[in-house]
Amino acid sequence: MAIDKIFYNEASASRLDWDPTWFGCLNFDEDLINAIKNWQKKHGILGDGLCGPTTFRRVWTEREMSISDHKPKKVMCGKEPKHIVHNGKFFSINWDKVVLWDEADGFKSKMGCYSSYGGQEDRKPTFFVNHWDVCLSAESCARVLNKRGISVHFCIDNDGTIYQMLDTQNTAWQAGGRSWNSKSIGVEISNAYYLKYQDWYVKNGFGERPIQENGWVHGKRLDPFLDFYPVQLAALKALWNAIHDATGIPMQCPTDVNGELVAAVHDQCADGMFEGFINHYNLTKGKIDCAGLDLVDLLKEAKEEKTLSYK
Repeated sequence: MAIDKIFYNEASASRLDWDPTWFGCLNFDEDLINAIKNWQKKHGILGDGLCGPTTFRRVWTEREMSISDHKPKKVMCGKEPKHIVHNGKFFSINWDKVVLWDEADGFKSKMGCYSSYGGQEDRKPTFFVNHWDVCLSAESCARVLNKRGISVHFCIDNDGTIYQMLDTQNTAWQAGGRSWNSKSIGVEISNAYYLKYQDWYVKNGFGERPIQENGWVHGKRLDPFLDFYPVQLAALKALWNAIHDATGIPMQCPTDVNGELVAAVHDQCADGMFEGFINHYNLTKGKIDCAGLDLVDLLKEAKEEKTLSYK
């Protein structure tokens, strides 16, 4: 009976996190059943009108290949709204320079460089890892990652452009351990780190990068190094807010009893039990990124900016 199929599709959508718009419909009704049947027949699947695991995996993969075709088209204030993607769904981001992996100028993680969970139940990451890429640009970073056989979900370029390289439903190989990867989302922020590259940034029109002279990590003070551009930090805060909306990762970071950022390995982070936004060095003594990135103040600013955007 049609009513049974309607209930089935409603339950499937709740479990797998899809909605009727994926098949060009608005409601869970007989029109949706027929639309699913037509989609199934077109793709060589038994046309029963039910979006079960097999159909969902196929439609999820089809969407991922041309994800930009499915972006919301509503234009506000003369600008096309920007989005990030989690599990095939679009979440608004208050930033005007966002490029998805399937767009002409986008960057994409290669198959085999990440763990695919496409078409499975919604992955629920619990923490977000900030990295610097020690590369000159997001393009260079994407190329290096693919050559090394690893991946990351996002890159932030020198001009603040956010590149999403991978649906956050998939697990990027970016945090250094299987349990860390499976629970996290990651971003690489373009920064070649070493002072000798300052001339390159100036020559290529980005201007001088700030110099970080108070970078402390693992109880040691680092030699001065190149810091992030203000526009990169603005993009990062916008990304954090969008990630919070998409996944529910709480807007908090590892702090001590005085409320100060823990600039070292944090036990809960290392155990994969922390929920929030962290720097890579919070996971292991073998990393120093992102030393000098004050998560406490930046998260406070991000929350304030989010509140203002709603007024």
